[in-house]
Amino acid sequence: MSNDLIQRDDALPVPQTPMGMIQVAVARGASVDELGKLMDLQERYEKTEARKAFVAALNAFKMNPPKIRKDKTVDFTSQKGRTHYKHASLDNVSDLIGEALAKVGISHRWETEQLEGGMIRVTCVLTHALGHAERVSLQAGRDDSGNKNNIQAVGSTVSYLQRYTLLTATGMAVSDADDDGRQGKGLEFPDDEKAAFLSEIEMLETTEQADALWGRIAQASKSYGDVEAHDELRAAMARKRKALKAAPKTESLI
Repeated sequence: MSNDLIQRDDALPVPQTPMGMIQVAVARGASVDELGKLMDLQERYEKTEARKAFVAALNAFKMNPPKIRKDKTVDFTSQKGRTHYKHASLDNVSDLIGEALAKVGISHRWETEQLEGGMIRVTCVLTHALGHAERVSLQAGRDDSGNKNNIQAVGSTVSYLQRYTLLTATGMAVSDADDDGRQGKGLEFPDDEKAAFLSEIEMLETTEQADALWGRIAQASKSYGDVEAHDELRAAMARKRKALKAAPKTESLI
C-alpha cells in the first residue's frame, strides 16, 4: 500500500481510522487495488471494535446480573422410583436474562441440531448490536423419564439444553433461597441430571457397566465444574463398585 495515501496534507485532516484513510485515498485518486486493501483494513477494524463492544457489554451485564431462582418443581414416580427436584424453568431463565442482556445491547437465540445416534445439540448464540456473536453448545440424549412420548422426550431435552446453554454463555448460576452467595460463581450440576445418574448407579450390574457410566458422569462433571456434585457421584460409584466386587459369582447350571 502506498505511503502517499496517509501523508499529511494541509487541505485534508490526518486520518485516525481506516475509514478516514479511505476518504483521504479517494480524494487523492487512489487505485482500485489500494482502496481494496483499505476496505479490508476497515472490515478488520470494525470486527475488532464489535468484539470489544461485546466484551464491554457482557461485563456491564455481569456487574448487575439478574437473580434466578428455581421456580418449578418436578415430582413423579416411575419404575425407577420417585423423581423429585426443583429447577429454574426456561421461561424464567430466558425472560430474566434476556431482559438484562437487552439493556446492554445483546440479544440471544438458539440453534438446534439432531445428531447421529439420537443425540441433540443446542447452541446458544449471543449477538451484540454491532454484530459480534459468541456461541456455547451442549448436547444430550432425549429425556425418556416419566411417561413422555417421543416428541415430548425430544422437547424436554431441547428445553433443558436451551436453559443451560444460556446460563453457561452468560456465566450465570441458579440459586435457591438459602444459597445466594453462590450466585454467579459457577454453574451447578442440574438436580435432575444428578438424580438420574444416582439412579443409574444403583441399577448397575457389572463393573463394565460402571466404567461406561462413569465416563458419561466425568464428562458431565467437567462441563459444569460442580465439585460438590462430582464428589457425591464419585462416592456413590465407589460404594456400588465395592458392592459389585463383593457380590458372589453364580455359575451357570447349563
